[in-house]
Amino acid sequence: MKARSLFLSFKSSLASLAIIVMATFSVPASSADMPEGGAAKLGKPLVLKFKAVDGREVDLSKLKGKVVLVDFWATWCGPCMQELPNVKAAYDKLHDKGFEIVGISFDKKKETLNYVLKKEKMEWPQHFDARGWENRIGEKLGIESIPTMWLIDRKG
Repeated sequence: MKARSLFLSFKSSLASLAIIVMATFSVPASSADMPEGGAAKLGKPLVLKFKAVDGREVDLSKLKGKVVLVDFWATWCGPCMQELPNVKAAYDKLHDKGFEIVGISFDKKKETLNYVLKKEKMEWPQHFDARGWENRIGEKLGIESIPTMWLIDRKG
């Protein structure tokens, strides 16, 4: 399936999402390299590595060739939970066609996150550091509100 038709299929599955950025981003190696305001750089690969809450090692560079939705969210965020059925529908519809989701949780309680992941049958990996709004990845990428979703193309 061509990237444009995959995007259109994805777009129709997530028609009510408030924010989708169709671009690639870069996480600087240190805060000294961070652009003003913490925003990621367009046109550069997003460097994202972490150990997921379920123990999986996540390395976005190993997902090249796939379309990846990076979902910044929290279980306590009403709009995030309202969008969850749309996110799950897109995953169910497009996963076999090369679509992945990587969650970045802004939760502080691991038990609550794990409960929601199990209850909602969310199979994709989740970053969790129990820091809430001070989430390490969220801060590096300049995330100031949730839900925020970035769509990473097949080139990374």
